[in-house]
Amino acid sequence: MSIDRRQFIAAAGSAAALASCPPLARAQSGPIRLGLLTIRTGPLASGGLDIERALQQYLRERGQTIGGRKVELVVADTAGVPATARTKAQELVERNKVHALTGPMAAFEALAIDDYVRQQQVPTLWMPGAEDMTQRKTNPWAVRATATSAQCSHPMGDYCAKVLKYRRMVVIADDLAFGHETVGGFQRAFEDAGGKVVQRLFSPLTVPDYGSYLAQLKTDADAIFIGFAGSNGFRFLRQFNEYGLAGKLPVVGNMTALEESVLRNMGDEALGVLTACWYSAELDNEVNRKFSAAFRAETRYDPGLYAAMGYVNGAVFEAAVTAANGQVEDKAVFMKALREVKLARTARGPVSFDAYGNVVGDVYIRKVVRKEGRLVNSVIDTYPNVSQFWKYEPAAFLKEPVYSRSFPPARHLES
Repeated sequence: MSIDRRQFIAAAGSAAALASCPPLARAQSGPIRLGLLTIRTGPLASGGLDIERALQQYLRERGQTIGGRKVELVVADTAGVPATARTKAQELVERNKVHALTGPMAAFEALAIDDYVRQQQVPTLWMPGAEDMTQRKTNPWAVRATATSAQCSHPMGDYCAKVLKYRRMVVIADDLAFGHETVGGFQRAFEDAGGKVVQRLFSPLTVPDYGSYLAQLKTDADAIFIGFAGSNGFRFLRQFNEYGLAGKLPVVGNMTALEESVLRNMGDEALGVLTACWYSAELDNEVNRKFSAAFRAETRYDPGLYAAMGYVNGAVFEAAVTAANGQVEDKAVFMKALREVKLARTARGPVSFDAYGNVVGDVYIRKVVRKEGRLVNSVIDTYPNVSQFWKYEPAAFLKEPVYSRSFPPARHLES
């Protein structure tokens, strides 16, 4: 087949133009690869699977396309093991060539990959609550759209003192960093508002029985704050009732104590318990009504904190891709877009980020009630635009130690 001179010149011009295009422009025709580090096996798998289901749901609702480009979700099972989390992160970045990461689920996993994320400069959406990940040791290549361990505990402490008018409270939590941090935030806000923590107990994460702790409780206190994760809130409350303490000592809790996946296995012992969290399946906004109904239709249960992690991170990811005009290959451009995300509507409500990459968003006071035959966390009050620093000045806050077993100090303990 022959071509005339004009056709030859046109074809040559097109080839020259293509050759002169920067590599980034040509690369943008391919799919966006998002790596999800989650837990599919082991004792924490139920939460990890909910994260994955919700993120998959978010992408399906958008036809697996964001910013005009197809999105491939590459999922890696960390099994809840720090060393495995690091190995899987390396595989996602170096073998699967993902453009961004989201996850992992647990703080000890995130801490295991933090330096790798920094070294490789991988835009990352953190999920765990470890305080210092967005405070004294903030990572310039990560944002967190969920909450720090204490971010919801500060409002709970404030609510207990100012609204419920409690003056003397007992606290008990899992004896690990998350438990220490969630108690630290509660105690600080409660005592700053005029209350006193008169007893503070920490139990091993895998304690077989809470009997010895229940026997120690100061039942003349106004209420008890529980800072448990996983099934421990369920186990503690069941034994709390068996010891005849129901009705004698009101119970309030942190964001994970009565998470929706825990409520599925509970009965009347959970009724009336108050918790503070950045999400509830009962949250009445347009985005959440659609999300929770679709999730419930697929799974036959309500989405909780972990499902919301996946869905909200999907929204933040989409907003950043759109703001960056799809330039996920340009790490600096995409990371800047992630840090500047500001959304008026998500399943959790409005979302924006502070200078340290942590979310600023609403925190909800929730009460366990029965609805249509199931237990739900009904929203009874809202603290708007809650920062990880609560009402404290960030520079002064960061000069103090991270919340721990010894900070803030327990000045009002009674023997």
